[in-house]
Amino acid sequence: MKTKIRTRYLMSALLLFSVVMVSVVSAEGDKADGAEASLYERLGGVYSIATVVDELIERLEVNDVLNANPAIDKARTAVPKAGIKFRLTAMICQATGGPEVYHGRSMKDSHARLNISNAEWDEMERVFGQLLNDFKVPEKEQRELFALIGPTKADIVTAD
Repeated sequence: MKTKIRTRYLMSALLLFSVVMVSVVSAEGDKADGAEASLYERLGGVYSIATVVDELIERLEVNDVLNANPAIDKARTAVPKAGIKFRLTAMICQATGGPEVYHGRSMKDSHARLNISNAEWDEMERVFGQLLNDFKVPEKEQRELFALIGPTKADIVTAD
């Protein structure tokens, strides 16, 4: 029972980065040959990513649009935020080319019972975009982050 509740709460955090297991960005490459630094490195590494994740979860948790969905609201209150922040940080770090590894469930499994709508997806993207602007993340890196998120929509949005 506790695992089911935990999985439901992952929605708000994992909604943002659910395709990472499928679309992991390769961070390997020889920097000496002029190759660009990984997105992980350009974002500032684990500490910078963790700082943004911390604020993201805080904003999503109090979002009226997302909380109007009873399944999302219930899931959010069932699991300690620190755990969600830890998992999401690992997921983003892995997806952007960092050494951290995400060990959570698939996005489809994690979101199956949350009845997430297109409007809720759009709201999550809006909140995330505003957060990235607030943290002054460059446009190029923002586009790359959203490119990681986009393909997950099919596994996450199940209502509408």
